[in-house]
Amino acid sequence: MRSASINRVTKETQININMNLEGEGLISIDTGVGFLDHMLTSFAFHSGMDLDIKCLGDLKVDDHHTVEDVGIVLGQVFKESLGEIKGIQRFGNATIPMDESLATASIDISNRPYLVFNVDFAHEKIGEMDTQNFKEFFRAFVNESRITLHLNLMYGDNDHHKIEAIFKAFAKAVQEAVAQSDNSISSTKGVL
Repeated sequence: MRSASINRVTKETQININMNLEGEGLISIDTGVGFLDHMLTSFAFHSGMDLDIKCLGDLKVDDHHTVEDVGIVLGQVFKESLGEIKGIQRFGNATIPMDESLATASIDISNRPYLVFNVDFAHEKIGEMDTQNFKEFFRAFVNESRITLHLNLMYGDNDHHKIEAIFKAFAKAVQEAVAQSDNSISSTKGVL
């Protein structure tokens, strides 16, 4: 079973995340940031993984530390769940519509962190979450999981629909990339 648990405590956040890539529909998300909870629930559901996230953050300051630190720990637990990165498809790509919005996500589980984030928002917040922190979340995830991730919003009007399309595309790309193939390393170098 490809699973992992990480607990991280700083002066700004206390985070515990449990992940199982072979999910059974067990999802529990509580970050204190409602819209982030909504997006992470959608991510877990559409990627087919079990995900349990509990976070206590310094939300009296703002949501930045919580959002970024959840991205850090989620990236760490994802990397740990994959183990030696053997026997997976490695690449994943998905294009997902959400009403008037269309988004693509492309992933290479390459052990080389790189983020392309081509997403613009019309408003500063969705719910109580600062829209600028979505990029911080994905940057933290990419750096800790050591994947290459390209997120592109093709078009859209409603900020909620835009980011939901991004998270669903991300989920489906992850699901494809972590799918098991054989016991080899998917690289001409023989190592990732």
